[in-house]
Amino acid sequence: MSFMDALRPPPGLRVLVSAGASGIGAAVAGAFREMGARVHVCDIDRSALERLAAEAPGITASVADASVPRDVDAVFDDVKNALGGLDVLVNNVGIAGPTGPVEALGRGDWERTIDVNLNSHFYFAGRAVPLLKASANNPCLIAMSSVAGRLGYALRTPYASTKWALVGFMKSLAIELGPHGVRVNAILPGTVEGERMNGVIGARAAAAGVPAQTMREEYLRKISLRRMVTAEDVAATALFLCSPAARNITGQAISVDGNVEYL
Repeated sequence: MSFMDALRPPPGLRVLVSAGASGIGAAVAGAFREMGARVHVCDIDRSALERLAAEAPGITASVADASVPRDVDAVFDDVKNALGGLDVLVNNVGIAGPTGPVEALGRGDWERTIDVNLNSHFYFAGRAVPLLKASANNPCLIAMSSVAGRLGYALRTPYASTKWALVGFMKSLAIELGPHGVRVNAILPGTVEGERMNGVIGARAAAAGVPAQTMREEYLRKISLRRMVTAEDVAATALFLCSPAARNITGQAISVDGNVEYL
């Protein structure tokens, strides 16, 4: 196998991307499709799924709330019908959660963040693992964590807590599934350009009582490369992790963040 071949995911991979209709999820789904994979996505946003279907024909989809176990079960029924099995799960589900000091956060905001950002990953992994164990095509599970999964994040404690937990979940699964030939890694995106980041910056600026542009400049000062990353940067890392070149990479939390120094 040439080096170029080793850097490409095997053809015909069967891939499921959760929260795959927009942002990082859509970039990951599109990248795998471009490499010849068969891709299924799920998302809570029906209109975003319809846009994705128009832009990327051939990707199959399910409408689902990833924090609801019966919805996750329905997704895997669709995966079996559409793909006939699974080689790659990219567990991309996550919300920003509330912004504010811990004493001001509501219990409901905390619980919703835990349900979406952590419990959903448990539900998806539980259904995906038997299919990944049955795969003979370089099976992989990728958990989408965050730079907030390696750094503390003031005023974003629910979000950071879930992202740290995902790293522990991933490392434990890597040990558990390694003997079955299933590799498990986490990607930790940093500050990703896009609408979601604009919302986070706006909320944090409001909490701090400063203009949004001032807060944006503060974010950039915390990054060694002084630039945000893109969804495509994250998607490229996911492709690499599912390629033969990464066949001995498992149990790793890989930052794609320009080296965020602190949050």
